[in-house]
Amino acid sequence: MALSDPLGLLASPFTIINRRDETTDIKAITDIISQYQVEQIIVGLPRSMDGSLGEQAGKVKDFTHKLRRHTDIPVEFRDERLTTLSARRLMQAAETKKNKRKTQDDAIAAALILQSYLDEGHKATS
Repeated sequence: MALSDPLGLLASPFTIINRRDETTDIKAITDIISQYQVEQIIVGLPRSMDGSLGEQAGKVKDFTHKLRRHTDIPVEFRDERLTTLSARRLMQAAETKKNKRKTQDDAIAAALILQSYLDEGHKATS
């Protein structure tokens, strides 16, 4: 998960929510929405390299549909192709420890998705 600054200019890695069950996961997300006064949710949508939506994208859409039932915050999908690869490259350049790489990759990938949204002139806080 990533959050932007209050002006909606810069995305930063925030946290990793380790999946447990839908109820717990949704509560963790809605707690963050409330605590940080999130105004927009940007969800990475895993597309195949040809742009099609596969099984994992369907799972993301299903979960997002359930999340929408628990918040009035607008939700927008963003293509997340290659964001994890980009995050790994950033992390390798920064020479971080290997045992922290997976969680950092995911948080940085979330920040990259949000940053691309912000760079297009949108304002978001998550």
